[in-house]
Amino acid sequence: MLRYVASKFFYMLVSLFILISATFFLMKAIPGDPFMGEKKPSPEILARLMEQYDLDKPVFQQYTKYLGNIIQGDFGLSMKHQGQSVTDIIVDTFGPSLRLGLIAIVVSVIVGVLLGMLAALYHRKLIDNIAMIISVLGIAVPSFVLASMLQFVLAEKAGLFNVMGFDGPLDYVLPVMALSAQPIAFIARLTRSSMLEVLHSDYIKTAKAKGLNWFAIMFRHVIRNGILPVVTYVGPMTANIITGSVVIEQIFGIGGIGKQFVESITNRDYTVIMGITIFYGILLMLARFVTDIVYVFVDPRIKLSGGKEG
Repeated sequence: MLRYVASKFFYMLVSLFILISATFFLMKAIPGDPFMGEKKPSPEILARLMEQYDLDKPVFQQYTKYLGNIIQGDFGLSMKHQGQSVTDIIVDTFGPSLRLGLIAIVVSVIVGVLLGMLAALYHRKLIDNIAMIISVLGIAVPSFVLASMLQFVLAEKAGLFNVMGFDGPLDYVLPVMALSAQPIAFIARLTRSSMLEVLHSDYIKTAKAKGLNWFAIMFRHVIRNGILPVVTYVGPMTANIITGSVVIEQIFGIGGIGKQFVESITNRDYTVIMGITIFYGILLMLARFVTDIVYVFVDPRIKLSGGKEG
């Protein structure tokens, strides 16, 4: 087990190194000057700014220094917010994004699994058809379109919620609905197909023939084996929801890390762009790493070498 965890952790570090390197050199390849705004600074001020952010040094020297700072958890200073570090900006803005993301994850898993279970248990019946229509709509309609529709119908017309803002518990409802719609659809389809396969397997038929209680069959065998694909999906979904709230935060005026990311792109704040991109990458890799470890415990058929037993 220790060797398996070490192997996964090593590959995660390699992926992180590639991400940091790619992000750094892509930012350097972007044409333009981050200090060129509506008012062009004087040559003296520009030279001082270039020296402050080490932009006057050779690219490779900048790269090695940036790697060293990243190892120490230092993403550098913001180019637009004078005196404020990128790490502080991430810490200050990640809270709202994390709260929104965690609620959306819980809602996605609970609603998606229940919807998929109902569709499988009532296969080819009205409930199954309704569940699959909801799933298709959830996948087909982009989150930003759904968010705008929810704002117009439930906030603007019905007056049930605030159009924008993130001040009270009710302000979570619309963003969570918009953010969790697509994951719910995917989880429902995964659960339905997996549970249908389990329900028609030989060992379930044997359990029924032996007169085993239906609830025992469902909870001991069907649900346990039917949600395994969902466990695999939850890792990437967690990172995708937390990092995918960029547009949703902008639409609902939530002061999270997603909104900060959009503003940094608009302001050409390169250090913040790189810092948040790498932070997002770390979240995605950690989610995948934890999922791989959890999956070994959930499904004992998985070998620690990575394959399944025959």
